[in-house]
Amino acid sequence: METLIQKLKEELIAELNLEEITPNDIDAEAPLFGDEGLGLDSIDALEIILILERSYGIKIEKPAEGKSIFYSVRTLADYISAHQK
Repeated sequence: METLIQKLKEELIAELNLEEITPNDIDAEAPLFGDEGLGLDSIDALEIILILERSYGIKIEKPAEGKSIFYSVRTLADYISAHQK
């Protein structure tokens, strides 16, 4: 799981152009959106959806689940582990 979390952090930094931070700066438990954590926005959410589809073959079937799936790097990793093809 820790390997997947590290890979996700690296993908988020690369895809979201977060050059000013390193994987070690990202707390796996911290919120990805809002004023805490990384402070991502809805455009970033679309990029994360593309990462899930491209890198892991995962489509979010129920958009209503998105908020809990995208809460933190750890919740993303948990979802990928459970749904990766």
